[in-house]
This record gives sequence, C-alpha cells and structure tokens, in this order.
Amino acid sequence: MDENKKKTIRKERPCCYGRLNRVFPMGKNGFRESPDSCSPCMYKTGCLRQAMAGPEGLKVRVEMVDRSHRDGWRGAFRRWSTRKTLARQIKEVQKQGEDK
Repeated sequence: MDENKKKTIRKERPCCYGRLNRVFPMGKNGFRESPDSCSPCMYKTGCLRQAMAGPEGLKVRVEMVDRSHRDGWRGAFRRWSTRKTLARQIKEVQKQGEDK
C-alpha cells in the first residue's frame, strides 16, 4: 500500500481508535462492553480488533480466563497454560513496541 494512502487512512480514524478503555471499557456489572457511542462507527470492528490485539487486549483475555469456572484439575491446568501463553504474548508485544 502506498505510504500516502496509509497516512490518509490513519487520519480518517477517530482518536479513540484501538484504545481499549474507550472502545471496550469495564461496565457497571464488572464485565467489559462496547459503549453505545461505538455502534454507528464504521470502524467499530477493526477498532475493537486493534484494541484486543495489543498488550491491554491480552490482559483482557487473562481476565476472561480468570473468570472461567471449570471444575477439575484438567480445567485448572488449561487455565494455567492459557495464562502462561498470554503472559508470554504480552511480553512479546511490549518488546516489539519498545523496538519501534
């Protein structure tokens, strides 16, 4: 893609694009939810994907694993394994951000 076109696309996005706490904040009930103001936005899906792809999004996935209630040692082992994988991914994404 042409570099000028990339700059144009970035300029068109709203300032909240990909900011997890703006596009997927914690609701009053303790769960994350998209605000009503995001519904009419044409960038909603890509924005939420971008937010969830970053380190904060990976932390949300850790929250989801912590909330899951599976019984038995197999479920506990799976949750532990998932948390370790997500922690490694968070470190990798943060390291990539530092390298740029």
